[in-house]
Amino acid sequence: MRQRQRRTFARLFGSLVLVAAAGLTSIGTSAGPAAAAGPRPLGQIVPAPAEVAPGGSPYTIGSATRIRITPGEPEVQRIGAYLAGVLRPSTGYALPVTGAAGGDGIRLLLGADDEGLGDEGYRLTSGKGSVTVAANTPAGLFHGVQTLRQLLPADIEKKSKQAGPWKIAGGTITDAPRYAYRGAMIDVSRHFFTVAQVERYIDQLALYKINELHLHLSDDQGWRIAVDSWPRLATYGGQTQVGGGKGGYYTKADYRAILDHAASRYMEVVPEIDTPGHINAALASYAELNCNGVAPPLYTGTHVGFSSLCVPKEVTYGFFDDVVREVAAMTPGRYLHIGGDEAQSTSKEDYDTFMTRAQPVVHKYGKTVMAWHQIVDATPIPGAVAQYWGTTGDEANVAAAAQAGTKLVMSPANRAYLDMKYDANTKLGTNWAGYVDVDKSYAWDPDTFVKGVPAGAVLGVEAPIWSETLSTSAQIEYMAFPRLQGVAELGWSPASTHDWTAYKARLAQQGPRMTALGIGFYRSPLVPWV
Repeated sequence: MRQRQRRTFARLFGSLVLVAAAGLTSIGTSAGPAAAAGPRPLGQIVPAPAEVAPGGSPYTIGSATRIRITPGEPEVQRIGAYLAGVLRPSTGYALPVTGAAGGDGIRLLLGADDEGLGDEGYRLTSGKGSVTVAANTPAGLFHGVQTLRQLLPADIEKKSKQAGPWKIAGGTITDAPRYAYRGAMIDVSRHFFTVAQVERYIDQLALYKINELHLHLSDDQGWRIAVDSWPRLATYGGQTQVGGGKGGYYTKADYRAILDHAASRYMEVVPEIDTPGHINAALASYAELNCNGVAPPLYTGTHVGFSSLCVPKEVTYGFFDDVVREVAAMTPGRYLHIGGDEAQSTSKEDYDTFMTRAQPVVHKYGKTVMAWHQIVDATPIPGAVAQYWGTTGDEANVAAAAQAGTKLVMSPANRAYLDMKYDANTKLGTNWAGYVDVDKSYAWDPDTFVKGVPAGAVLGVEAPIWSETLSTSAQIEYMAFPRLQGVAELGWSPASTHDWTAYKARLAQQGPRMTALGIGFYRSPLVPWV
């Protein structure tokens, strides 16, 4: 009990520090050179850390700085090299990565031996002689490195030498996530995005401690993953997109490249094959998947709900088994998403039949079932995860499924969908779930959004971005940022830190950093941008 009281006090203290720092930084946001030379307040990052204890002298990165790592640990070596790759261009310093012992420099230490940090937490300690990031796991070290980046001036993100100085405020951050699942989804089906574009988005997500990348790989407008047993899915079903563009698909080598890049950023990939609806690209590719044996034309519009697998046909389940088998074999992550939403052309009886047969296939190939929350209208198998995308929070069927043991990932469309318009003047996106400015995307609690959901039922949060109106990285980034940061904070930070006034001041400080990273973000008038 005493230890819990100490931890609670520390969290409350950290929250007060964050609020105080926010209040200070919201005044005089056009700081001059003298202010710029001082270190950023220790808690002034996104997502907000769990505990902040400022104090002592700052650490300054200089020409003699070394990045010291735990020797004999290849993953820590890679994290050290990653950090050096971020810091070298802007500082102009050599920053050698070394396993040699020493108490100075930037120290990345694996083996914190602290149960409170869990699998993804870290402790960052900064003082005059060194800054140390310690964690139980490489993932925790990587998240700590993202905090270290944000504690440095925004110019650290630039690819050419900058003036500095490169100071990190003195004190200690002790940090661990609120939820295990902190995701972002990108729809590559309505418009196709290349491997390089997906990797760019992965790098941006990693800065905010996102650990799940949901890839929406199939829909009416395009099939985006190569399947050897059904090759026309990709070669024919992947050749177009919304508006009639050329589309595209990922070869298995392409998909592995995305997986590898995500893994290097400690991000798990969740592939989605949307069934039994949203399936026109597959139906167009293989006539036998249709009940009438006639393949429909490829589709380049944006309507939903018109397509369905032929549930009575046995070939449907051979198709589904083959696709799941191949995608699961390629994917090291735990989850495989089978869609299940907007199956308006599938009868209730057929929907139940399909889900009853489909879910065990996912389990057979070693994956956990994920599906949109409509799966609760069938019978989720034990361990299944339902992704909630409603807007009202009063869905009794979702609450009942959660009470029965189904875990939830929260993506309410009127809060977390990054393709919703910011306001009536936004040229991109849609507004079927309303207008969602930055404050609205932050103003909700994943644990309580759906009434009647028991404590512990929420696995985490996810921010999807649908691409009906988005075809370039610049468009994705304009719609995602700065709302993505708010969902990331809801996923990582303790509920006790949830405060719009403090958050918008910390978010304002992310403006120069996003600019330095080349992210053309939406400058919401609700945020006092620097």
